[in-house]
Amino acid sequence: MLTPVQQAITLLGDTLLSVWRGTLRGWQFRSKDFARILADASARALLIVLVVNVLVGAIIAFVGAVQLLKFGAGIFVADLVAIAISREMAAVITAVVMCGRTGAAFAAELATMQANEEVDALSVLGLNAVDYLVLPRVLTLLFMMPLLYLFGCVGGLLGGFAVSSSLLDLAPIAYFDRTVAALTYTHLGLGFFKSMAFGLLVSLAACFHGLYAPRNAAGVGMATTRAVVAGIVGVIALDAVFAVCADALGI
Repeated sequence: MLTPVQQAITLLGDTLLSVWRGTLRGWQFRSKDFARILADASARALLIVLVVNVLVGAIIAFVGAVQLLKFGAGIFVADLVAIAISREMAAVITAVVMCGRTGAAFAAELATMQANEEVDALSVLGLNAVDYLVLPRVLTLLFMMPLLYLFGCVGGLLGGFAVSSSLLDLAPIAYFDRTVAALTYTHLGLGFFKSMAFGLLVSLAACFHGLYAPRNAAGVGMATTRAVVAGIVGVIALDAVFAVCADALGI
């Protein structure tokens, strides 16, 4: 009997092997299933990602404006919002939203299939469950999270601008000039790379808890809860690792 850590490592290895097989021999999962998963994790998730990031950008701008106005440095709210959103918050908030929305759905769907013995049926037919069930979900979040991150950046910047324009006596062109100056490729590249890592983490956590869920009705709820908790905690922990590494590299 494998321990949870061994099971997680095994799933990661099987997923990497599945990517290798798919690259060489063609993908085994059905294109119809992949399109459904792709639509659910992209277009259908876009609205909630935008709304949450707009609110986060507005909160950062409000807190920053209240403090910076004391020193007559209100213009630098644009720098604060641009760097915080592009470097940290857009990637983290988007990952948390997708963990609670899409990751939970992945875990519940796979746990239900496990309870109904559909995963065993694939094995009996000689089909690899990782190729058919895990890989399309991992690829979906791996590719869609960076795109959602970019939309999250736009939403956060607009939220910050909306609050700043009401609290600060700034011309819009001055605010956008400071924003463009603060948005460097380093900040955007770091956030983009973070979003890819977060997408991989969230998808693997969801698939792991879904595939290894207890085979009963309560197991579906347990798998969903564990997937969301593991995904959110993992995203925050991984972001801390990124912060330490970025500081060590001077990024």
